[in-house]
Amino acid sequence: MTEFFRVVPPAKVLEMLALFDRLGNERIKLEESLGRVLAEPIVSPEDIPPWPRATMDGYAVRAEDTFGASDSLPALLRIAGRVEMGRMPEFAIGAGMAAAIATGGFLPEGADAVQMVEYANPAGRGEVEITRPVTGGENVLGPGEDVRAGEELIRRGRRIRPQDVGIMAALGKTEVTVFKKPRVALISTGNEIVPITEKPAPGRVRDTNTYSIGALIRSAGAEAFSLGIVPDDAAALQSALLRGLAEGDAVAATGGSSVGERDLMAAVIADLPGSQILVHGVAIAPGKPTMLASVGGKALFVLPGHPVSAMVTAQLFLAPFLRHLEGEDVAAGYGSRTVEAILAASIASSPGREEYVRVRLEEKEGRRYAHPVFGRSGMLSTMVRSDGLVRVPIHAEGIARGETVEVVLF
Repeated sequence: MTEFFRVVPPAKVLEMLALFDRLGNERIKLEESLGRVLAEPIVSPEDIPPWPRATMDGYAVRAEDTFGASDSLPALLRIAGRVEMGRMPEFAIGAGMAAAIATGGFLPEGADAVQMVEYANPAGRGEVEITRPVTGGENVLGPGEDVRAGEELIRRGRRIRPQDVGIMAALGKTEVTVFKKPRVALISTGNEIVPITEKPAPGRVRDTNTYSIGALIRSAGAEAFSLGIVPDDAAALQSALLRGLAEGDAVAATGGSSVGERDLMAAVIADLPGSQILVHGVAIAPGKPTMLASVGGKALFVLPGHPVSAMVTAQLFLAPFLRHLEGEDVAAGYGSRTVEAILAASIASSPGREEYVRVRLEEKEGRRYAHPVFGRSGMLSTMVRSDGLVRVPIHAEGIARGETVEVVLF
């Protein structure tokens, strides 16, 4: 099947991922929404706060009554009362008056500022000395200054953060509409693969991909479930793939995509009902033998069997795809968690492919450096020692030491 060598650039793969339909919506409790993706914008039905509130402990005053106040000539104001937390004041502030107030308390009618307690000295006889002037609105959160009625606070397609949960609670929302979590079936293929509970015999290796790729899937906000280890047998592969497609929203298989096994895996996929092989080779290193197929509208990824290649390609393609299914924008690229760093050692590369080099980050004398972590695709320890990936452009022959590079963080 010579089409294996008709590799496509990584950007083309990302374009294809966006063609798959997103999952449906569901309503969940607010307290369960952290990390989920909004399927509808959050629009405030009300002003927050609805009435002026103090942002400091002190005294609610009329700003004009404090003009010219100083330590040597304080403004002497009569205390009209104390604002109780959780209740609207039942009194007003007139000329030459003040009210004791705590942070978060609603200002009495007539007050337009709060003087901090540090510049207010009780004078006895129900009076207080203000030793510094304040301006109107000082130390006050005005009506709607935090949130205005009708304002869109959180856009559709945003992954919910702790602060987003907080603002929705402030709006009284007990439920939220989110995209459903994708469920991904994991299949590890190869006659040489054994469970991690076994000590591998010569020529065998433990099944690390099920666990590392499963963890990456969960870190992308999706769910992963394993269908176990499948030998290099057409009937067994077909049965596992059909089960994964029936039970999951997508399938991620590792192994079986390289030159030696590609005929078997590609033939099995081609025989599945409603299948179309979209990608059979990507112009990247590591990870050239990556495959992508559509089967009945569901995505089937076949990642390389080598642990590093599997993790790199899952980071580049599987994770963005899962974010797409959940409602995020794949056009944003491989991930928004990137940092800039100075390359600490030169990287050589061959034109015609994008190379993704593992790097370790170091902060030194106020600058961030990226140290390449070299190693073969079977060396999972290189991923453990790394903090992210640096992309060498497809037509470049490398990147010189000292250049500023973008690091895609793991």
